[in-house]
Amino acid sequence: MSARLDPRLAASTAADADLVAMLTELFEDYRTERPAPREVVDLDPDLWQQLDQLGLTRLTAPESSGGSGASWFDGAALLGLAAAAGAPAPLLEHGFLAAWLLDEAGLPNDGALRTVCRPDPAGTALNVTYGRDASGVVTLFEDGEQWRVADVPAGRATIRQGRNLAGEPCDTVEFDLDDLSAGALVTSEVGEQFHLRGALARSAQVCGGLERIVQVVVAHVREREQFGRPIGRFQAVQRLVADIAAEASLARAATDTAVARAAASDWADPGLLFAVGVAKSCTGHAASVVVRNAHQALGAIGTTLEHELHVLTKPVLARRSEFGSIHEWDETLTRLATSAGHERLWSLITTGRAGPHH
Repeated sequence: MSARLDPRLAASTAADADLVAMLTELFEDYRTERPAPREVVDLDPDLWQQLDQLGLTRLTAPESSGGSGASWFDGAALLGLAAAAGAPAPLLEHGFLAAWLLDEAGLPNDGALRTVCRPDPAGTALNVTYGRDASGVVTLFEDGEQWRVADVPAGRATIRQGRNLAGEPCDTVEFDLDDLSAGALVTSEVGEQFHLRGALARSAQVCGGLERIVQVVVAHVREREQFGRPIGRFQAVQRLVADIAAEASLARAATDTAVARAAASDWADPGLLFAVGVAKSCTGHAASVVVRNAHQALGAIGTTLEHELHVLTKPVLARRSEFGSIHEWDETLTRLATSAGHERLWSLITTGRAGPHH
């Protein structure tokens, strides 16, 4: 039997303790009662209804617009614990991005399920998660030098269904350019912040998955015996476990740091590009080590359809490259570091800003 979800995992200590306890119980119940794992993953409407009734589908949205008004610390805990349970729900797309864009654009939000995307100049958006399940798609469209937000009903878009590496709904959506051009104007800061919000939220999800993987691996190496003793006593296995624990901890520290800066400044901190870049880079590189070592530690059993491990590792691999690949974020960090130079590099690392020349 695999270990229970641990409230100390997948949640910053700055998150509300009562909320974390409730989320842990909720997602542990889901994890133990969910249907047997399959190669494809579809939206669980019963789970989504339960999350909506609890006010979790728009947890960080302002109360004035129908949200719960929680902090990003709480939001990161929600995303992490949901990922740790393998919960198929578009929490990021619906609540953290679509609801936020509608608020910024001054557009109404009836609470119906929505996903979000950035169409290209021709009106096509790739890799739209849960596109087929949404009643509408909130688009952030770069119209020349302006940014526009439109809430496009699903019936007005052409949706070609697909799946990502994790087997989740991941569709191509084609829009009428007139619908996109009729969207409400928003500031350029909204366009820039959209990418950062998505990247940080994905990092929180990856952290939740990584930490649950560590928990699953530790339980396995303690219980599985070879040659009369638990395999966790073999030095080679201990090294695998130590590496995944260290990488998951580094990813969590980087992500929590970025979340703290975003929460403290209401996303106004000019150093967030660096902080989010560090989080995205650390979680992306950690994912490679954790997934590889976890499958080595569990061996063949970890590749079976019935085992929990692939429910965690496949989403981690899918999400690490969304809202910017590891390579793209590494290049961003390199550019920021080289621009700062040796005199201002420490300021960049500690504050996210290079500071003035001396």
